[in-house]
Amino acid sequence: MWNQIKTVLLLGSLTGILLFLGNLFGGEQGIFMAFMLAIFMNGIAYFYSDKIVLRMYGAQPLDRAQYGWIYEIVEELTHTMHIPMPKLWLINTPMANAFATGRNPKHASVAVTTGILNILDKEELRGVLAHELGHVVNRDILVSSIAATLAATIGYLANWLYWSAIFGGNRDRRDQGGTGPIAMLVISFLVPIAASLIQLAISRSREYLADETGARCCHDPLALASALKKLQQNVQYAHLDKQNASQASTAHLFIVHPFTEDGFLISLFSTHPPMKERIKRLEKMHEKLF
Repeated sequence: MWNQIKTVLLLGSLTGILLFLGNLFGGEQGIFMAFMLAIFMNGIAYFYSDKIVLRMYGAQPLDRAQYGWIYEIVEELTHTMHIPMPKLWLINTPMANAFATGRNPKHASVAVTTGILNILDKEELRGVLAHELGHVVNRDILVSSIAATLAATIGYLANWLYWSAIFGGNRDRRDQGGTGPIAMLVISFLVPIAASLIQLAISRSREYLADETGARCCHDPLALASALKKLQQNVQYAHLDKQNASQASTAHLFIVHPFTEDGFLISLFSTHPPMKERIKRLEKMHEKLF
């Protein structure tokens, strides 16, 4: 429940920043134009991101004849969660990871890598699949799209505010005691950073929520915790290329952060919460349930 409330509060904060910028900019028309542009750009991602990311990683339909046991696990979990059966995909890579995508439960896809099948046992993989289906149940693609739209709109307005300050825009408002050019420049620099941090915080809260949803559904929080430990360790040996912009843009989809970086600033700008905290929460959940 707290992660749901936290998401609402964070989305409210993004909205507040947007309205604050709109007030500085001095016109509803500018907000509307930026908002419509953001909706257009993120709307494309919302409807086609599943096809784009699956094609990007060369995903192939998971062979039911060879992996019938995975289909059985997912069918059992979707029955428990009361959602349609998603499409299942296999990505041929030693990186041990998984992700869910799709704009709603009727158009969902879950992808696993050959690497994850090699290092997890059946119960651990069941926990991972429950986590990914948790994203589907919680409609996290929709939530992330809303957050991205608000953050993008803020970015557009901040950019316009920057150039307005450079070229003397909003002079009438400044003559009436409004914001001066220096303050406008500072705001145009800081506000997009704040919006990005809030957007990332939303992503982290949804990971916690998917952990909770998945663990409750599979009735085995420790299996998911054990899987996360193994996956985190495997990142050291097989991971994405952080210099690849297209891969970096999809990092938030995976169940574990697919890069090897660590440190305070990295965790602050990470799409995933700290692994130790995720495991700690799952262990506490096990204690409460059993």
